[in-house]
Amino acid sequence: MTIADLASIQAISNVLAQHSRGVDRADEGLLASCYHDDATVDYRFYAGPAAQIAAILAGAQKAQPVTLHRTAQMSIALDGDRATSESYVMAYASGADETGAAFQRLICGRYLDRHERRGGAWRLTHRSYVLDTNLNWPGAFAAPALGPLAGHVPTGGHGPADAGLALLALAKAHHAHSNEGPGGQTAMTHDAAAVDAVISRQQIADLTMAYCRGVDRADAGLLAGVFHEDSTIVSGAFNGRGQDFAEAICALVEETFAQTFHSIANQWIEVEGDGAIGETYVIAVSTSRSEDGAATDTLTGGRYVDRFARRDGRWGIAERTFVLDWSRSEPSTRDMHGGLYGALDLHGSRGKGDPVYGLLS
Repeated sequence: MTIADLASIQAISNVLAQHSRGVDRADEGLLASCYHDDATVDYRFYAGPAAQIAAILAGAQKAQPVTLHRTAQMSIALDGDRATSESYVMAYASGADETGAAFQRLICGRYLDRHERRGGAWRLTHRSYVLDTNLNWPGAFAAPALGPLAGHVPTGGHGPADAGLALLALAKAHHAHSNEGPGGQTAMTHDAAAVDAVISRQQIADLTMAYCRGVDRADAGLLAGVFHEDSTIVSGAFNGRGQDFAEAICALVEETFAQTFHSIANQWIEVEGDGAIGETYVIAVSTSRSEDGAATDTLTGGRYVDRFARRDGRWGIAERTFVLDWSRSEPSTRDMHGGLYGALDLHGSRGKGDPVYGLLS
């Protein structure tokens, strides 16, 4: 990996983040700008030119309460001026269900994307959406009513009504008039160690994303590859060697859960030579298997605390501990076929049958 590669990964990540902002702000122009003119999409309920999905999504969003799409875990593979990516997305949406009753949803899925760099700009050329799981609750989110001034906070909205959009515009204006804006940049030089540390952080981030894919797809070979041979892991469910953990956890996932979805963010990595430490926040959504229909949804929040090592030019996990911060379980509300979810019929699966392997190949 080179600094140029890292710049491409960051540019693609910005496009992916901008797309989610476009959806949540119901901004058709912003959405369209994420795609090349000949790009296509397959959202299952619509498959065709990306320009049309921009109009469809923006129009649908304007008619609904504000959503929040948390797009994280952007695993990006470069191939010259082309790239592929898998991004985990947790989307919060509220509105009415099929009966007209107020409903809230947490929808967990993945974007499988192809990208190209044309004229120096990275944009999407194709997007597929994969539905992995969902949680559903009755009731609606209500923004705080007018009250004491100390309790007021900006709230999300569509288009110019969004407080975040106004704050971004203000920040950009301040930036343009400061000595930190265009023309006010100070030339910087970095030694080889600093450049190596930057690249190493990206390679370690890729490693942690591969870990999640390995667990969720029950891919023991992929999962074993993120650990060094003499690694150790302490997870509560398993304490021992990383290679043995890969086999044990994949067997457990297959046997115990209908699905798992591990979304990571808030990643802090400190690199020093051929060693590194890191802390990564994770939200895991899982549904237990049930023969009698009494399945359980579990939402878990915690952190991976890791020690990484680079050996023979390859970063791997040397030590991993999982720290549990919170968890909640309730009777399953997972619905992969009814109402809104009926049209989203490209589903995640275990093993090589999952759509991501077709993208990667």
